[in-house]
Amino acid sequence: MMFKNLPVLGRSIKRSLKKTCCEPPKKEIIAEEIERPSHQARAYKRGEWRPYSPFKPQGKIEWTMARLDDLLNWGRKGSLWPMTFGLACCAVEMMHIAAPRYDMDRYGVVFRASPKQTDVIIVAGTVTNKMAVAFRRVYDQMPEPKWVISMGSCANGGGYYHYSYAVVRGCDRLIPVDIYVPGCPPTAEALMYGVLMLQRKVKRANGVQMWYRKIWSHKHRVGF
Repeated sequence: MMFKNLPVLGRSIKRSLKKTCCEPPKKEIIAEEIERPSHQARAYKRGEWRPYSPFKPQGKIEWTMARLDDLLNWGRKGSLWPMTFGLACCAVEMMHIAAPRYDMDRYGVVFRASPKQTDVIIVAGTVTNKMAVAFRRVYDQMPEPKWVISMGSCANGGGYYHYSYAVVRGCDRLIPVDIYVPGCPPTAEALMYGVLMLQRKVKRANGVQMWYRKIWSHKHRVGF
């Protein structure tokens, strides 16, 4: 029986050797030849300096407004204080991310129990019709600016209970959502990635520049 399998073994070895010998040499990847993503101006080399600010202002006044935006966004993205709002099993993973293993304090993520001291709410679990009123009230009590992370399939769109008469089919029917974290339940790493994506979004906020443009357009429209 052992000798019957020898031809098959020989053919497989020959085939594998042929693949390794005939493979073309691997081409070296050059940063300039990489097709850049739509949100990125260019592809950067490893270790290459890249500008911190995502804005490209024109003129001294716009440059000043952009720097003010950078300063505000830097403080906001480094001090995201989420609301402890666990509704179902996703809350266990949310507790996991606050534990020492992931140490979200290094990103400035500090959980608070009062909505008046928070600027992020992580909707971790199933939102029922009975909970919707309290959920909206807690969101309204949070000061501006505020952001929302929808965590898990139930918060995103109802999940397993999508067709239940007692479940809201997505928390975005009640409040605007900034970041969706998929999974049932999503891992702590997925939630951490969602927090990092929220920091990227906060970094691109241009509230001061929009305020200046609004005043400037109003002056031109009135005729000052």
